[in-house]
Amino acid sequence: MIDKLEYLIALARERHFGRAAEACGVTQPTLSAGIKQLEDTLGVLLVQRGSRFMGFTPEGERTLEWARRIVADSRAMRQDIDALKRGLAGPLRIAAIPTALPMVAALTTPFRARHPDVRFTVISRTSIEILNHLENLEIDAGLTYLDNEPLGRVNTVPLYRERYRLVTAADAKYGDRESVTWAEVAELQLALLTPDMQNRRIVDNLLAAAGASHKPTLESNSMIVLFTHVRTGLWSSVMPAMLADSLGLTSTVRSIPILEPDISHSIGLVVPHREPTTPITAALVAEARRIAPKLEQATVTDPAIAAMQ
Repeated sequence: MIDKLEYLIALARERHFGRAAEACGVTQPTLSAGIKQLEDTLGVLLVQRGSRFMGFTPEGERTLEWARRIVADSRAMRQDIDALKRGLAGPLRIAAIPTALPMVAALTTPFRARHPDVRFTVISRTSIEILNHLENLEIDAGLTYLDNEPLGRVNTVPLYRERYRLVTAADAKYGDRESVTWAEVAELQLALLTPDMQNRRIVDNLLAAAGASHKPTLESNSMIVLFTHVRTGLWSSVMPAMLADSLGLTSTVRSIPILEPDISHSIGLVVPHREPTTPITAALVAEARRIAPKLEQATVTDPAIAAMQ
């Protein structure tokens, strides 16, 4: 039964029978037969079939909710029993929004010091993708915004406040300033994240609130791409303060606080809202709570932020 529920979850994730079968490590006929057996057991049609996957029936959607819960509990049980035998071990999958990637090491490094047998996989995803991956059991935890767009049924641990900087060449317009306004930022040739990124939607809203219209001349889903273009001196960008500082600013590139208004958003850990949770996830939440005061203090004592207060 667990295998058949796994097939259903994979189909919901992939939206394609062949890709779902490949993800489960079985043939497509095996996956289709498993879902058909599940339908026979429950006495309802779960999948709308045609020449391709066409979605789930209402009964299929409800079964999918139960499948996610049952499979998650099954995995948690196996991990819990295994942890009793040999301590915490195995994989831990984390997805982070691009602006939070430099902060992941602040969580994984002390965690691994306490649990050396845990192996990490860290991937970059949009905030929406992180929530979808959590729901489909593809990741164990995410680092994302907590207070800007709806999160759904997840448990959260706030870690730090994201504040925004103009990252620009020292000899560019406003490059010699100690602070700038959002209206002034809109005057520059901007390189920004792509619109599917929540950071970009935040920046767009702040620029619009300042009464400024803008159209970036370069978009990318990579902060490294944005930063390398800023280094040419032809572009400027808006980046979180902690990220900008982690990129290795030089005498030719400055990170300038953006005021009027001075806005910040909460970044934190999100994990599935399930009880009992897996031992590894519980340990990760505990570690996040331990490091949160240090991360938050680091943003408050940032020299540029302190100078504004």
